[in-house]
Amino acid sequence: MSRPPFSIDADQIPGRPNVPARCHLPAQPLADSGIHITAIETVLPPAFAPHLVALRIHTDAGIIGCGETYFCGQAVTGMIHDYFAGRLLGADALAIESHWRFLYERMANIGVRGTELRAISAIDLALWDILGQVCNQPVYRLLGGPVRDRVAVYNSCGNPSYGIQAEPAPQVRTGWQGWPGMGSVGRPGPISDSFNYFHHPVELARELIDLGYPAMKIWPFDLPAIEHGPMYIRDADIRQALRPLEKIREAVGMDIEVMIDGHAHFQLPAALRIAEALRPLRPLWLEDILKMDNLDTLADFRRQSQMPISASEMLLCAPDYAALMEKRAADYIMIDPTWVGGISETVRIARLAQIYNLPVSMHDATGPLTMLAGVHVLAASGNGLYQETMRASIQTTYRDLIDLEVKIEGGSLALPTGPGLGARLHPELFRPDALGYRRSGP
Repeated sequence: MSRPPFSIDADQIPGRPNVPARCHLPAQPLADSGIHITAIETVLPPAFAPHLVALRIHTDAGIIGCGETYFCGQAVTGMIHDYFAGRLLGADALAIESHWRFLYERMANIGVRGTELRAISAIDLALWDILGQVCNQPVYRLLGGPVRDRVAVYNSCGNPSYGIQAEPAPQVRTGWQGWPGMGSVGRPGPISDSFNYFHHPVELARELIDLGYPAMKIWPFDLPAIEHGPMYIRDADIRQALRPLEKIREAVGMDIEVMIDGHAHFQLPAALRIAEALRPLRPLWLEDILKMDNLDTLADFRRQSQMPISASEMLLCAPDYAALMEKRAADYIMIDPTWVGGISETVRIARLAQIYNLPVSMHDATGPLTMLAGVHVLAASGNGLYQETMRASIQTTYRDLIDLEVKIEGGSLALPTGPGLGARLHPELFRPDALGYRRSGP
């Protein structure tokens, strides 16, 4: 049935009597699917606390959609329950674009790039997951169908505790709170790839080649940037950071591609110095050597460095990517589905990149549903290049979150076969006594 315009008062939201009154909301689409949102749950899984937000959307058809996003978990859950729930509870669960446009346009009036967009991303994933389950099809079928049978991946060389706040960081004297780009190199271990890059680089590269990985990503400049700041990097620090990569090139040549991630630590002069040192080592791309807050400077960096540039999950929403492409500031487009606005916005950006003849890759150092969302979009994108993966997370924390065993074989992932995203968040995560658990609805 269709729903007329209405305004929500505090006492109309089940379980949330203290929610402030809502503004008037527009009518839902007349062609109502008959499947409505009944409840929204969020939780902060302790392995990632306080970063990952896991979300479930319940419907009156008994179908549950799963989503996630990353960073500022308490703020994101507050946005979802204290504001977005007023739009979503009781609404048509299959009106994905209608909900996306409403939430984005209202948030754009106050500044959408941040907590608001991450909240939209998590909701959008869950709604696509619901639609796939209703249709009994994987999401990539609903995006136009597959253009490939498998999605190529690369291994980001993190470690099992990458991004987890509980890990101490003895290499970093100050500022350790689990901030992005401020992790330690980790401890020794078979899948502690960040540690092994610095201590056993040739063995690491050969292992990845033997496993079929076509490429690996490293971030060798984090520690000097954290130690000395963004404006200057010493030649000695550059040489030390790149000595392992030089050993890799000497031992295996170009048998494996290498990407360089700068985690946006540097300003232009330092970035150019890094690029000059990297040029003989032929990385596939330089990613986030600069911050993404000035695309004109990024375009200048691409021109001066004469190096291929990837940009980047740090851009948020299609208008940012449109400006990036118009300024000819990147050679590769990197998108994070759970930061940029969900599957809906990721598809729009990927298709825009196709117009510019630019390949797209998907970011993931965040969570398993982020990775699966990227795989679905890449499966249906003619310009899809790589899905980022981190085997250190896939083989550890991801298993604690979803019911799908992720298998990388021959450097690629098979397309998910289950309906929707193809995986479910473990129900036991959503205990009322769990960290950060909130529920809107009965």
